[in-house]
Amino acid sequence: MSVQVPAQARSTARLAGEPPLKTPSLLSSLEICAGSGAQALGLERAGFEPILLVDSNPKACSTLSLNRPQWEVHCIDIRDLDPRRLMALQVDLLSGGLPRIKSAAAVRRTDDEEPRKVLEAAFRLVTLIRPKAVLLENLPELVTGPDFAADRSRIETGLAQAGYRSNWAVLDAADFGVPQHRKSGFLVALLEPFSSGFCWPEPTGMPAPTVGHVLKASMASHGWPGADAWAAQADRLAPALVGGSENRGGADLGPTGSKRAWAALGVNGNSLADAPPDADFPADAHPKLTVRQAAMIQAIPDGWQLAGGKTAEYRQVGHALPPPLAQAVGLAIARALKVAESV
Repeated sequence: MSVQVPAQARSTARLAGEPPLKTPSLLSSLEICAGSGAQALGLERAGFEPILLVDSNPKACSTLSLNRPQWEVHCIDIRDLDPRRLMALQVDLLSGGLPRIKSAAAVRRTDDEEPRKVLEAAFRLVTLIRPKAVLLENLPELVTGPDFAADRSRIETGLAQAGYRSNWAVLDAADFGVPQHRKSGFLVALLEPFSSGFCWPEPTGMPAPTVGHVLKASMASHGWPGADAWAAQADRLAPALVGGSENRGGADLGPTGSKRAWAALGVNGNSLADAPPDADFPADAHPKLTVRQAAMIQAIPDGWQLAGGKTAEYRQVGHALPPPLAQAVGLAIARALKVAESV
């Protein structure tokens, strides 16, 4: 699947009510493993305009095209991209939220090996395209876990040989206004002279809104009499949403531990609802989340459309990097690029 739009029609459109771009001129990006576009949306807010987005999931590609028809989207495995075309691209940033990899010792099945192959393909793209900056997001364990020490060393050595300086960090989306404790591991690598100007974004210093605050109006929208009491109880941040595997299981809020954490917030995590609770739903019962409510927990804008059935939509939401966190990291990269260019 490929969506192509003439260059003169490519403008950075935004949903009504979205924050304006924070930089005066746009930088270019290429995003791999783009998913639902939540990371690309955050980077757009930071001033990056994608010249190409790549994902192998047809429903995710449809989501991207629904929301940004001016973006060029290729629905293809990144390992099948034409290297001749890529070598001609001039890109400021190569970004992506890579599939969750397991440590080498934990790999047991063939499908456990696939994320590692995608990781290797990502670094081959870096050497082909040579963007000024690289932003890759994955599990915190890739950044801090002892089982991944050899991986980090190999990645850093390879990037250094290509002229990049690597920066690793684990950031919690809650520190950037997202109503959810969701920690992500980041690798940001930059060529000189850009690397010397990079520093990780600082937390906003403001408390993130609670689950009750964010979802109260939605829970009450169909007349549920228990919405006020439920919102008062759900006065904490959400646990991290879990998207689950593309190959196994349905739409629920994750393993037993995650469902227990949601139950403490008054949410039934065994499955998802098609609509908010109505007037006949018991006032003291635990409602299920809708896909849209899950998107609100991820700070994905209300107008961001999702393609596919309920399970496919939820997986796109659950796998997403919250846009405010992507924006914060994107702004830090944009500053480093622009400071170096102004010197």
